[in-house]
Amino acid sequence: MKLVSWNVQWGRDADGVVDLARTVREAQRLADFDVLCLQEITRGFHALPGGPGDDQFGELAALLPGFTVIEAIGADLQGDGKPSTRRQFGNAIATRLPVAQVFRHLLPWPADPGAPSMQRVALEVVVDAPGGALRVLVTHLEFYSERQRLAQVDELRRLQQEAAAHAARPAPAENDAGPFARTSRPVSAIVCGDFNCAWGSAAYARMLDPLAGSPAFIDAWTALHPGATPPPTAGVYDTAQWADGPLSCDFLFATEDLRARLTHCEIDGAMRASDHQPIVLELR
Repeated sequence: MKLVSWNVQWGRDADGVVDLARTVREAQRLADFDVLCLQEITRGFHALPGGPGDDQFGELAALLPGFTVIEAIGADLQGDGKPSTRRQFGNAIATRLPVAQVFRHLLPWPADPGAPSMQRVALEVVVDAPGGALRVLVTHLEFYSERQRLAQVDELRRLQQEAAAHAARPAPAENDAGPFARTSRPVSAIVCGDFNCAWGSAAYARMLDPLAGSPAFIDAWTALHPGATPPPTAGVYDTAQWADGPLSCDFLFATEDLRARLTHCEIDGAMRASDHQPIVLELR
């Protein structure tokens, strides 16, 4: 299974030009992916720099025939046109693998009056992957507020423990027709995205702490590059938005039980199609 995780900044490249079709082509050039995990996809946010289109989730579906495109909205605001329109900002997963379940988790947003912030979300899909079903989560944590970011990491960890409990003690379905389906979920998980925290920071370290009742998370890149420091994933080419210099803040975490299946994890340092660099993962 091949997976690409990328904060694409609504298709805006390091020079400020928005072209979501180019973004998809670049992702396809990187890997013949089975799962594409994207952050910063928009609907109705025409005023963002570069002027993204009306519905980027719909654009993705048109650009990726044969894939299921699933969305999760974090910020959902009144539109700038008709009263019925919305401005929506979130994440997307596109996959050609069968999708068994979808979960959309709004992440904690504790008050922090000193920091601009928005509602954040984690999108979870259960895919029938080669080698067995697993959960894939894509998220984008708070940038300005460490308090909110740490709370969001704690929630991602809690969600893993919840899934592990469902895996260990599943409830039966009520019937075959209704929404009360069997609650079993796979323990194995990949959690990827823009964590907006530096490698080795408090939030990063907390993500790797042991988990009661569940395999802990490992950093897939460092697992395959022991002793190495990951290259920067943001601000490599866009030095206007990242005036303080480049930063390693995009990660791909996997549960410990997947360690033996990790065969490839690389950060593409040459890509200029966003202010972030994409990460490519392969599982045997």
